[in-house]
Amino acid sequence: MEIGLDIPKLPVFFAIIIYIFFLLYYISKARKGIKLFLRKIPGIEAVDEAIGRATEMGRPILYIPGLSTISDVATIASLNILARVARKAGEYETDIIVPNRNPVVYTVAKEVVKQAYTAIGRPDLFKDDSVFYVTDSQFGYTAAVCGIMVREKTATNFFMGMFWAESLLLAETGAATGAIQIAGTDAITQLPFFITACDYTLIGEEFYAASAYLSGEPVLVSTIRAQDAMKLIIAVLILLGGFLGLIGKAGILNFLFP
Repeated sequence: MEIGLDIPKLPVFFAIIIYIFFLLYYISKARKGIKLFLRKIPGIEAVDEAIGRATEMGRPILYIPGLSTISDVATIASLNILARVARKAGEYETDIIVPNRNPVVYTVAKEVVKQAYTAIGRPDLFKDDSVFYVTDSQFGYTAAVCGIMVREKTATNFFMGMFWAESLLLAETGAATGAIQIAGTDAITQLPFFITACDYTLIGEEFYAASAYLSGEPVLVSTIRAQDAMKLIIAVLILLGGFLGLIGKAGILNFLFP
């Protein structure tokens, strides 16, 4: 059987090889204890500040892990961030409230918060009713959470995960109570509402990168660093292509990228 070479796909093949090289290189550096530089994302940088603000005010933190199921990638990313937030809240001895719409997400979130307190050596701080199931109804859940914001006067609200039409109701209620709000989602249609009503918003891939930033785990940090390196190469190629097109040498690009 004759195997043909798909020339137009060669650039993709070489791009994958380059990315794998960067990934292995940065993983090797991270495991040697070398601190990798990551570009700063304001929303992630503000997490500790937001938790500290709640501690200073003596008011609880509200964390919403989205309204989707555990099979949603956004929910898993949100639970990773919840672990870091719960750990820091435990260190500051600040109450955290985690209402859930999905029963399975509730079970996992409860275990995540419990493990976070255990990891810092303070399992006694965990309150069994701090993570709870509300209802499967979308707007029933929204009404209940808005009521929690008003009654408990939460100082910091985290909206992390998948959201739908309820995003504006939640964010507006939180803004009205004066809470500092940090949102993160890959739901493009809901981003405008979060950007408008929240102090910080993690947009798209920033949301998924947050768990790597906050955990500091070498492999996760290395993947983000490798992605940044590839983005830099792609940006350079785009600029080079534009320059070659301006000077009438675009044929070089056709040779390199058939």
